[in-house]
Amino acid sequence: MKVLIVDDELDVEQLYRQRFRKEIKAGELNMMFAFSANQAMEFIAQLAPMDIVLVLSDINMPGLTGFDLLKFIREKYSHLKVVMVSAYGDPDNMNKASSLGASGFLVKPIDFTILKEKIFNLK
Repeated sequence: MKVLIVDDELDVEQLYRQRFRKEIKAGELNMMFAFSANQAMEFIAQLAPMDIVLVLSDINMPGLTGFDLLKFIREKYSHLKVVMVSAYGDPDNMNKASSLGASGFLVKPIDFTILKEKIFNLK
């Protein structure tokens, strides 16, 4: 299962790889990283349509936001599941994510037990 994680904070890659090391080592999970919405859009456009099963995107990033990325994905790759992530779990962000078609919303700091459950129970 391939997951694309989009966050402008470079240290998230090490954190996710550490938290999912067992699943990565077992070949159950392949994590890819983009550090901006633009980079994620380019990355997604180069992949086969079913190559990624989940995009996990931060909302607040310089330039295009996670919401911009979510709109792009809904327009061109509607089959992709997108879970939005933010340090701000306010109702406005949650409602906007839902109205734009997000599959879920997680608040930072991420509870990795909940995230693992979301990833491995995708429908």
